[in-house]
Amino acid sequence: MSTPEARGLIAVDKMGGKVLFVDPVSYETTLVLDDFERVPHELLVVLETATAYVPIYGDGIHGRNPNPGHLLSVIDLAQRRHVGDIDLSPYVSPHGMLIGPDGLLYVTCENSGVVALVDRTKRAVVGAIETGSTNAHRLAIAPDGCWLYTENEEDASISVIDLSTRRLVRQVAMPHPLAGLAASPDGELLVAVSDQEPVLFLVDSASFDLVRTVTLDGVPKAAQVARYSPDGKILLVTSLQSATATLIDPTFTHQTTLAVGKQPMDAAFDGDALFVACQGDGSIHVIELVSRTVSRRFAAGVGCETLAFF
Repeated sequence: MSTPEARGLIAVDKMGGKVLFVDPVSYETTLVLDDFERVPHELLVVLETATAYVPIYGDGIHGRNPNPGHLLSVIDLAQRRHVGDIDLSPYVSPHGMLIGPDGLLYVTCENSGVVALVDRTKRAVVGAIETGSTNAHRLAIAPDGCWLYTENEEDASISVIDLSTRRLVRQVAMPHPLAGLAASPDGELLVAVSDQEPVLFLVDSASFDLVRTVTLDGVPKAAQVARYSPDGKILLVTSLQSATATLIDPTFTHQTTLAVGKQPMDAAFDGDALFVACQGDGSIHVIELVSRTVSRRFAAGVGCETLAFF
């Protein structure tokens, strides 16, 4: 097992079809990897193995991806090099990724309607779970490792998968089509992001009842990505259409909405700072979490969708 020689920031430049390494102090792009099939989308960093995984989604967008990809690119963070690809065939359109309690990598393969199971050591697919939807885009895993959830965007539903049996056990209907999903750190709630209006749907993870609808303050249009901070004290919600990032406390009582760059997508927490990737203008905005202010912005690639520290 290798470990990184120095701390860094890695970003997937979806609009440019590349992966960038950025100096976390100077914010300069220090290395560009461009030997990928089209188009790299998401990102998962596994610190224990100093490895990053980048799915090759295809050259389309969600719901319209006629030439779907079937590869999962592997990046060695110590060497800062693209060291290989995992062929997910026959499954295509890989997108969301998480490590399961069994150590396997779980990957939504949208056009195939499955979550693929990848053995990271063998670099091979070892199974697949039906999601009941070809619109399953993002996923979340319950903190206790018992359940996996996928948000099925146009289907306006959440698929619930029992990880012990690796079976789809139910689909939970939502009021609107969805764009994002997160599981609360205490495991009690699923936070589903509406793709129709600037609201969040809070779902009880035991009964799967919709227990609350939260309107996003200062966000004129529907949002997309929902991500909890590592300590669970902040929920970030970005709105691609509104160019905003909203910080919400765990009780959903207090919100702070900040203007960021064009088409903000995913983000990375780093201590008291939050780095938001804005794919529409090639910027990354840094939010100071204590003051709830944007402290600076810097350029990175053509348009990064997601990023992570290592």
